[in-house]
Amino acid sequence: MAVATQKKATKKEKAPKVIYYTYSGVDKKGNKVKGELAADTPAIAKAQLRKQGIIPQKVAKKAQPLLGGGKKPIKPADIAIISRQLATMMKAGVPLVQSFDIIGKGHENPSVQDLILSVKQDIESGSSMAESLRKYPKYFDDLFCDLVNAGEQSGALENMLDRIATYKEKTEALKSKIKKALFYPISVVVVAFVVTTILLIFVVPQFEEIFSDFGAELPAFTQMVIGISEWMQEYWYIMIGLIIASIFALKELNSRSEAFRNGKDKMVLKLPVIGDILNKAAVARFARTLSTTFAAGVPLVEALDSAAGASGNYVYRTGLLKIKDDVTTGMQMNISMTNSQLFPNMVNQMVAIGEESGSIDGMLTKIADIYEQEVDDAVDGLSSLLEPLIMAVLGVLVGGLIIAMYLPIFQLGAVV
Repeated sequence: MAVATQKKATKKEKAPKVIYYTYSGVDKKGNKVKGELAADTPAIAKAQLRKQGIIPQKVAKKAQPLLGGGKKPIKPADIAIISRQLATMMKAGVPLVQSFDIIGKGHENPSVQDLILSVKQDIESGSSMAESLRKYPKYFDDLFCDLVNAGEQSGALENMLDRIATYKEKTEALKSKIKKALFYPISVVVVAFVVTTILLIFVVPQFEEIFSDFGAELPAFTQMVIGISEWMQEYWYIMIGLIIASIFALKELNSRSEAFRNGKDKMVLKLPVIGDILNKAAVARFARTLSTTFAAGVPLVEALDSAAGASGNYVYRTGLLKIKDDVTTGMQMNISMTNSQLFPNMVNQMVAIGEESGSIDGMLTKIADIYEQEVDDAVDGLSSLLEPLIMAVLGVLVGGLIIAMYLPIFQLGAVV
């Protein structure tokens, strides 16, 4: 099976990423000319210009067009919808350019209209769909463009668009489930913090005024709560500043430090409940990406590279790149997956069956379906668990503050 995989890997080379450059120069007649062209590097772009009889004066990478300036942003969910609309129209026999025209003019988001109509103009000018989409890497990643390129090369673009649409829909649905799973724990903390802060700043001081007339020593618990309240009233701006500074620092670390991102990815997989959901989501994302790319005719080695990039977690990305290296040397994928100890035994066994039967893409699709459903069930279970947990946390905080405030009153009543 490994030998067959290697033979398949040599059938098709990955389409190079197209980079567009703008240039200005002088032609053979001494006239100033401007334009743009595609090349791998600026040096190659200059060489191409010289072959055309143009002396380049300035060659610069073309900036990605800014779409819909100030309008509603384009979300990944919009791209998923566009993919499905294109697939539906192409399957119905609508020409590609006309499909883009219908989708662009009919979309309610002006930014999406600008994007679609810009791609349409590029296609009308002679560019392939993949080349046109590569001008907008913010919205169409390399995997998307590679799959479109494979569909154009094989002459089955409508089928490939259908695969892409299914892939994007499943991916966005999985992202939505993960966000839902992470939202509940964060909401518990935020709600508890806000309620406690309001009580400490506005409610506790009212009781403190009453207690000042008692002329007796207050219980230790009440004194502690009053002390916290006084600190909050005087230094609340320090606390807010620390929270804002911490959030900003974490964002900066996440964007600038690869070591921080890698450590964060490792940590979140070990969290109780949430970690299990994220592990299942990573397996589902791996299986969905690999099945889509491999079924599209992308060689297994390159498909594993795409799956590693789409995994969304350092642990799985590193493991999949190691599996890719093992497959390149001739090892069967299921053996390498077992050695990595990343994937559940059921996944390894199903991949082994797929390799033996020659239907690995179909087996990976089943794995993706299974784990996407497990993520869905786990998120629903987490929601059911956290709803009473929110009430319990708020009850403990609010109840604790109430007890602290009424404890002196109860003691006074006992004395009387």
